[in-house]
Amino acid sequence: MAQDSTDVKDTIGALDDYVLLGRSGLRISPLCLGAMTFGEKFGLGTNYEGSKEVFDCYFEKGGNFIDTANVYNYGESEQFLKELIADKRSQVVLATKYSSNPTSMAQNVNGNHRKSLTENVNESLKRLGTGYIDLLYVHIWDFRTPIEEVMRSLDDVVRSGKVLYVAISDAPAWVVSGANMLADLRGWSRFIGLQTRYNLLDRSLEFDLQPACAEYDVGIIPWGCVAEGFLTGKHTRESIAEKASDTGNYRNSALIKTAKKEQNWKILDEVIAIATEIKKSPVQVALNWMSQKPGITAPLVGARTKAQLVENLKALEFKLTPEQMARLDAVSAPNDIPFPYSMYRRG
Repeated sequence: MAQDSTDVKDTIGALDDYVLLGRSGLRISPLCLGAMTFGEKFGLGTNYEGSKEVFDCYFEKGGNFIDTANVYNYGESEQFLKELIADKRSQVVLATKYSSNPTSMAQNVNGNHRKSLTENVNESLKRLGTGYIDLLYVHIWDFRTPIEEVMRSLDDVVRSGKVLYVAISDAPAWVVSGANMLADLRGWSRFIGLQTRYNLLDRSLEFDLQPACAEYDVGIIPWGCVAEGFLTGKHTRESIAEKASDTGNYRNSALIKTAKKEQNWKILDEVIAIATEIKKSPVQVALNWMSQKPGITAPLVGARTKAQLVENLKALEFKLTPEQMARLDAVSAPNDIPFPYSMYRRG
């Protein structure tokens, strides 16, 4: 039965063990289904039938939080979702993003400003075949549009009824805190969520972004949770080296870069060791570690196949012990602690 999670348990929960997103009453699943793999125009995803199989599996298990963007597969992801959510719209929390336009590089259809927002929201609504978007992200901070323009424009689109809640992705901590402070002072809609990169290989979130989100009660939805597949354990030094010639592929380029750092292999070895001890897969260990970290609301999982999704979802079925969490924290601890945090640590 669907419920809200409040009690301490031996598992993370289930997809219908809903949690609140930030300072809101919006109930979402503890794992978010990423739909960047819905469509084939990026060369990374799957066709409509494969996307439907993944979506149906997630939804049938109680999942309700779907993440896409207007640029994913040049709009194909949103177009697929139009059909997939058509008869279950009220049961789905649908998130999409603006900032870039999937078909045009014209100046005023890209960026965070009011015109870009208006143009891209209207186009997303058409592709999605819906009258409203549950959660709209500023996809990436453009360092050009004033914060007050962004927040006032977002508040207007919320008041219009086209968007219910707003969030931000891939932005510095000063943007998150400054934007929400301004929104609170002016009575505008505030960011309730932050989507940002976070995994065992990259814990930079913990220095500035996580404390800012804690201060302003912003839920964190991490992406890149298994580092483009590196933390699944399916890649070896040899198999990654063979990909060196295919640098045009984003995932391959990311894996090659990741593999160059010896520390990353040490982290993976510890993930695999714990996975072997508890008879889980490395990806489940990596996701479980993340789900237990402070401020994390719903890690984002992407899957091209139903089998991949099922494996990811099993990360909710157990909890790493404090000792296992400590082992992963220790091996993945950042080597360089930036100032002023290095000073605080000494203190």
